[in-house]
Amino acid sequence: MIAIVGATGNTGSAAASALLDAKEEVRVIGRSAEKLRSLVALGAEPFTGNVTDSEAMTRAFAGVRAAYVMIPLDVATPKCREYQEAVSKSLATALERARVTHVVALSSIGAQLAEGAGPVSGLHHFEQRLRRIPSMNLLILRPAHFFENLLAWLGMLRSLGIFAGLLNGDLRLPMIATTDIGMRAAESLRACDFSGVRIQELHGPCDISMNDTAKTVGAVIGKPTLRYHKVPLMIAKPAMRSSGLSADFVEQVVELSAAANDHRLAPLEPRNAKNTTPTTFEQFAAKVIAPAYLGKAVSA
Repeated sequence: MIAIVGATGNTGSAAASALLDAKEEVRVIGRSAEKLRSLVALGAEPFTGNVTDSEAMTRAFAGVRAAYVMIPLDVATPKCREYQEAVSKSLATALERARVTHVVALSSIGAQLAEGAGPVSGLHHFEQRLRRIPSMNLLILRPAHFFENLLAWLGMLRSLGIFAGLLNGDLRLPMIATTDIGMRAAESLRACDFSGVRIQELHGPCDISMNDTAKTVGAVIGKPTLRYHKVPLMIAKPAMRSSGLSADFVEQVVELSAAANDHRLAPLEPRNAKNTTPTTFEQFAAKVIAPAYLGKAVSA
């Protein structure tokens, strides 16, 4: 049995689906039984529980040989780092109690930064808690900036006709599709071919700037003149708050963006065959961004 935390999220659902396709026994863990139904229909065993509840998570990990763990996103939490710490403590306690021998953990490029990188610094402390569990083999995946993060700005694109964010337009960053992260996690969970503590960065196929993404998005939605605009904080903060983000989460995003703009949120290794994943931004934009912008269902 393999357990998947955050099974209804982007990376977790991709990992769970890949494992089910491979005929593995999978326990999917999430906050909503309703959202787990599609995976249950594919053969998964559901477990509904809160990741901050260590007793529930201990039951969720009981009898599993491997687990995928992460800190599910909560953009409405009033205290982002306190929430991350609570989840980290709960999951680490549960994994140790359940004596899970192989764990794949979702972190991020830049998680070497203990402070000054918003939620990514919270992942630094998540890694440290997991590292302290004795006799557990741990693979830490540190992926690049998610392509999916750009979906948050589609509302502004629809209403104001601009594609905008907090990053410098010419800043080139590694970017990745979350499905590729989930697939890589599934491969490692099936094989359990890691020992001790290992860190694996995932860079995506190439570095991309926000100026580049605007050109690609414009092409797939029929707006070839679309350009990226860096938004001043006095505009960006109210916009993020109005979309449901807590005040603290907004500040965390601002800090994260500043770390990226200052080149502090950077990978530790060059791109190579092992850390390069296949999905290009052009493919993602055509399959995901264009249908989302146009209000159409995304094909499987």
